[in-house]
Amino acid sequence: MRSRYSAYVLGLRDYLVDTWHPATRPDPFELDDTPGLRWLGLDVKRHVDIGDGTAVVEFVARYKAGGARAVRLHEVSRFERVDGRWLYVDGDFPR
Repeated sequence: MRSRYSAYVLGLRDYLVDTWHPATRPDPFELDDTPGLRWLGLDVKRHVDIGDGTAVVEFVARYKAGGARAVRLHEVSRFERVDGRWLYVDGDFPR
């Protein structure tokens, strides 16, 4: 999860595509080009290796866009291990 967050911060679109499960990856995938978008931090709340090649990561990422107030992105993400690599499958957004 930390590497994917860093890829968003650095604008590494190809890395994000490569680490997204092909069954759920949007095609085409484009990064958000909102003017003034700035990532502020990542807090990994929990991570659980389910043990069957799947894992769950709960995190809160913070960002600002332009002059707006900071926004919290809270997600519980699912990952699947494919050929030795963890791939992002999808996520839910708890209230």
